[in-house]
Amino acid sequence: MGKENSIELRGVDKEYRRDEFTIPVLAHLDLTVEEGEFLALMGPSGSGKTTLLNLIAGLDRATRGEVIVHGQDLSDLSDAEITRWRANNVGFIFQTYNLIPVLTAFENVELPLLLTNLSRRRRRQNVATALRIVGLEGREHHYPRQLSGGQEQRVAIARAIVTDPYLLVADEPTGDLDRAMAGEILDLLELLNREFERTIVMVTHDPLAAKRASRILHLDKGQLVGDVIQDSWEPAAS
Repeated sequence: MGKENSIELRGVDKEYRRDEFTIPVLAHLDLTVEEGEFLALMGPSGSGKTTLLNLIAGLDRATRGEVIVHGQDLSDLSDAEITRWRANNVGFIFQTYNLIPVLTAFENVELPLLLTNLSRRRRRQNVATALRIVGLEGREHHYPRQLSGGQEQRVAIARAIVTDPYLLVADEPTGDLDRAMAGEILDLLELLNREFERTIVMVTHDPLAAKRASRILHLDKGQLVGDVIQDSWEPAAS
């Protein structure tokens, strides 16, 4: 049997209003992402990649159409419900690490758990596990200024996975890193996808980053224009 669908978009339009003007961003978009897939979204600036990512993550709402993630139609949720849904189901990784400089690595990773009913002991266990997964054991008490860019992104990834979400969304996660550090972060995303079976949707401009995904989709002017299935992290034969 094939895998279940983690994400389904059906006939999705996204428009923004600016004064009396309507600005179309996504048009009649259909997309299916399987459970446990690692999808890369590529395309020129303004093509709608980040808008699509935000719709999948519940950060924005479609103007028309259905966005169904793990069986939940996001249009059925109120603002308060979708906030709770995001907190329980989605981990966010951004180009800028969004760490709080006055908090240690441990405290930054613990932040999402402060909104849960977990005990202090359980929170500490979850944070320690997340930091171990990203390879930052022994760095728990370091502040962001004491870490390299790659280590800061690892802290951000630990924060994204500490609630054990089934979906990770990453917007240019290696954009601020040099090639060596970017490779380490991509190795980590590959680990989370393969060993921990997390569904990952990643926006990137970097073809080398996209090659780590199992599938590449290209967007142009709000439309999907290409779909490349990859085998063993190498491009499919033409």
